[in-house]
Amino acid sequence: MKELETERLKLRALTEADTQAIFSNWASDPAVTEYMQWQPHRSIEDTRIIMDYWLSEYSKPDCYRYILELKSDGTPIGMIDVVRIDEKGRPVIGYCSGRKYWGNGYMTEVLKALVAELFANGYDELFIEAVDDNKASCRVIEKAGFEYLSSHHSPLSPVKPDIVLINSYHLKKGK
Repeated sequence: MKELETERLKLRALTEADTQAIFSNWASDPAVTEYMQWQPHRSIEDTRIIMDYWLSEYSKPDCYRYILELKSDGTPIGMIDVVRIDEKGRPVIGYCSGRKYWGNGYMTEVLKALVAELFANGYDELFIEAVDDNKASCRVIEKAGFEYLSSHHSPLSPVKPDIVLINSYHLKKGK
């Protein structure tokens, strides 16, 4: 996995030294995690546990997991990654950022960068989902060129069993 850059951000591999920033800047914030499949981290130990897993995944050749760092001052503001490869062989993308950084176009910028990297590495189609009520995320996805496929009602995850409307999007290479 190579580092990527956008106009304002550097996308790089996570390191253990990022644990505190991840916890403080977004993982512990209930507003950030409202539409995520996981609960807000209650302590730095929650973040350490998931960090061990995330860091171990870098040994896999198809791991694309980036921390988003402001070029201006090196502050980690969020993450973007391929959370899995689906049954059709499509990378499934997930992302989040600290609330303080919402509304600045950062996520559209990094989503486009990851899309370009995945297409350059041989993938022909990408997939992403967002809760319909998360209008800002749905707009980010559409601004990055993804097309709406369908919606379905489903629990968000085993730890968030409430039924929500989830929108599915895809993007094909060359579109």
